Amino acid sequence: MIPVCKEIREDILRISKESGHGHIPTCYSVVEILCALYDTIRHDPANPSWEDRDIFVLSKGHASLAYFCTLARFGYFDIDKVNSFGSFMSNFGGHADRLKIPGAEVSAGSLGHGIGVAVGMALGLQIKASSRRVYTLIGDGESNEGSVWEAIMVAVNLKLPSLTIIYDNNMSHSRGLQIHNPAERFKAFGCDVAVVEGHDVDRLKREISFQTDTVRVIVAETQKGFGCQTLIENQYEWHRKSPSEVEFATLMAELNEKTI
Repeated sequence: MIPVCKEIREDILRISKESGHGHIPTCYSVVEILCALYDTIRHDPANPSWEDRDIFVLSKGHASLAYFCTLARFGYFDIDKVNSFGSFMSNFGGHADRLKIPGAEVSAGSLGHGIGVAVGMALGLQIKASSRRVYTLIGDGESNEGSVWEAIMVAVNLKLPSLTIIYDNNMSHSRGLQIHNPAERFKAFGCDVAVVEGHDVDRLKREISFQTDTVRVIVAETQKGFGCQTLIENQYEWHRKSPSEVEFATLMAELNEKTI
């Protein structure tokens, strides 16, 4: 596990314990994806509104704590500010608010909506003949929403090569509507698709940098709770649970043992 990813997971675990909030397993599944993105896309932490920046939309908003910790580690704000996560009047809530979080482009909320916003942004940039790109991270669970597939149909019909969709295939949908062979489904809609190990930062960076003449989809095969065996083996128990002192020590020890 590369150092920054381990640090982000430690931040997530500590802040969840102190706040009593957060979805730790789903946050852990996307850490490498977020790190690869912010190591690759054009952005400026000192100027979050930089006109030439690429745009990232977190559609799977339940991973907000991972998003906040990643933005902090990439210099958008001090990690100490995230300590207020979930508290009264905090800027850092269960979903990102673009008016309160430097670097957040879209306010998350109802799942399945972020990808539609990303499609609209990509269309706007295409109309302006801009070289900027749009990236969105969607969850397999939220992909039970029809709005996700409607947005993909629109994107392919509009021929939006500046749009890259990252699909976090962490099996969150295993107790919902099953989406078997997602890569085949995206291909059937007309997307260019790559399937990758979702915890391999270098491979993710290569795929994020790759450009095609149509909508690009990266199916990231991830583990919900990656880094801590207890989380992997007890995903439903830990879906929205914060650790006690004893559990925190156990999870931190497991995290310190994890290597790739």
